[in-house]
Amino acid sequence: MALVINDRVKTTSTATGTSQTTFAISATPATGFQSFDAGVGTGNTTYYAIFNQGTSQWEVGLGTLSTSTNLQRTTILDNSNDDTSAIDFTGGTKDVFCTLPASKAVYLDASGDPVPALASKGFATAMAIAL
Repeated sequence: MALVINDRVKTTSTATGTSQTTFAISATPATGFQSFDAGVGTGNTTYYAIFNQGTSQWEVGLGTLSTSTNLQRTTILDNSNDDTSAIDFTGGTKDVFCTLPASKAVYLDASGDPVPALASKGFATAMAIAL
């Protein structure tokens, strides 16, 4: 199981509740995007975001695509409740997409210094070039 970060991976879901093992997602990608199965691959992990359209509910985490239509919400990094619990999503359509959480990013600030400060300048530059 690899960590896969990919661009333009987005779909929808109508799943509700807090289930971390059976969060059903559509196999059909949003228009102009690729599906999770194509962009991440079954069995791989990725950083994801879920936003419940028309509400203030959202969640960012690390998840595993266990099947082409099932995203396991393994680790919740942040959410609209300002904690690390799985959001109890209400009804409605949710946008589900790959993301790179700010807390996981390494980059150079305006002065050319690495952020977070524990990263070396060479590492941050290599990451910036790779991305």
